[in-house]
Amino acid sequence: MKYVRMYTDDDGETHFEDVEVATAPQAFAPPTEPVHVSDPAPAARILFVRIPRGWFGDWHATPKRQFNTTIEGELEITMSDGESRIFGAGAVRLMEDTTGKGHQTRVVGDADVVSLITQTE
Repeated sequence: MKYVRMYTDDDGETHFEDVEVATAPQAFAPPTEPVHVSDPAPAARILFVRIPRGWFGDWHATPKRQFNTTIEGELEITMSDGESRIFGAGAVRLMEDTTGKGHQTRVVGDADVVSLITQTE
């Protein structure tokens, strides 16, 4: 499994990093057969967010360290280093760019974006 980390470097520039999540077989829901499970990560709260089609968020930092999972729709995110990526349903991002130049976000396509946010602090 993978997710994309969004982070700020020491110069305040923001970047993407692809992260592989290690999993191991585990009896997660006995008596069912084992499934592949990652190590647990802390979570403080969850939120559902709907962003309307056509929405654009100019340069901003993420308000908290958080995982953002896209449920519906598509977003284009641009980091301050110039790299842009499009994230659709099922995409998971660890947003850690709480300082620095931040990122731009644009809803692309004809649908609203629905996300599940898991804040870690």
